[in-house]
Amino acid sequence: MDIVSRRRFAAALVLCGLLGLTGLGLGTTGVRAAGLITLNGAGATFPYPLYSRWFSEYTRLHPDVHINYQSIGSGGGIAQVQKQTVDFGASDAPLTDAQLKDMGRPVVLVPTVAGAIAMTYNLPGVGSGLRLTSENIVDLYMGQITKWNDPKIAANNPGKKLPDMAVTIVHRSDGSGTTFHFTSFLSEVSKAWEDKVGHNTSVEWPTGIGGKGNEGVSGAVKQTPGAIGYVELAYVVQNQLTYAVVKNRSGQWIAPSLSSTVAAAAGGAQKMAQTNDVRVSIAYAPGPTVYPIAGFTYLLIPQNQTDEAKGKALAEFLWWAIHDGQKDAAQLLYAQIPAPVVAIDERILKTVNYQGKALLAEK
Repeated sequence: MDIVSRRRFAAALVLCGLLGLTGLGLGTTGVRAAGLITLNGAGATFPYPLYSRWFSEYTRLHPDVHINYQSIGSGGGIAQVQKQTVDFGASDAPLTDAQLKDMGRPVVLVPTVAGAIAMTYNLPGVGSGLRLTSENIVDLYMGQITKWNDPKIAANNPGKKLPDMAVTIVHRSDGSGTTFHFTSFLSEVSKAWEDKVGHNTSVEWPTGIGGKGNEGVSGAVKQTPGAIGYVELAYVVQNQLTYAVVKNRSGQWIAPSLSSTVAAAAGGAQKMAQTNDVRVSIAYAPGPTVYPIAGFTYLLIPQNQTDEAKGKALAEFLWWAIHDGQKDAAQLLYAQIPAPVVAIDERILKTVNYQGKALLAEK
């Protein structure tokens, strides 16, 4: 065989190999054949700074598992789980009984961390520390306070020169668990808010402009003098935004922080233990050190997995997240789930199965 013939023969072998791979399917199946498992998720922006770190760190520790996540908001995450287009979803809003029924299959909620929602504002010459009562925040979002030098705000901020500037309210434009927690807080503070607007992942806002995701709201506030918005604390810190100190249910002025979020989470853990249900609200919770605008965030997992390898990889990642992964939470200003919640999560994860066989039976 001359050199040209040998080259043609070699090319034919390569072509046959490629055709063989194509026959297996180079998407998920081809990757799986190579020993790589890819998990796809979508949902909440509230925990995205932490989830992004978790997914990267877990892949570093387990190179055979890659986790893709789209930060599209809680409403989007719930919808994608319902459509069965993702392996897991993420939502800050706990699903109602009706929502769980609409999933068309058993879905479990796994609380991962708790976070604080900061009131961030853009007032030239006014740094962090503006004092806002819970009632002030309701009045702002009701459109009843329209200037920053309103006497209701000035009364709680002696010595601060508040500008004669119009208020621009910024809220989420997408379905959002951050909105659920924020409007739950407003509803706890004000019956008028609960009756007129209520609490949900999306509401009919009385006033304001919308921004998509925590990123969109924080960006709109940063670019708009006179603006105020509600944003997960990590985004405020990362973008060096100013934030308010809020008067809590016990009458104390509390800044959004890790310690004040941990205090809120501790109360939520007691509720979970008493009710044996992870769907609890910690909005406007009692306690002298509790920050009043906070909530848990959840991963949504199909209980009956249809792919054994992917199901096991997902369950093992979640086990890691509620144990080893918690050490990353504080660095990004999220509160670790308290020990009683970890125990509840463990029980939930042991129910995740493939064809009736628990995927974490050895734990």
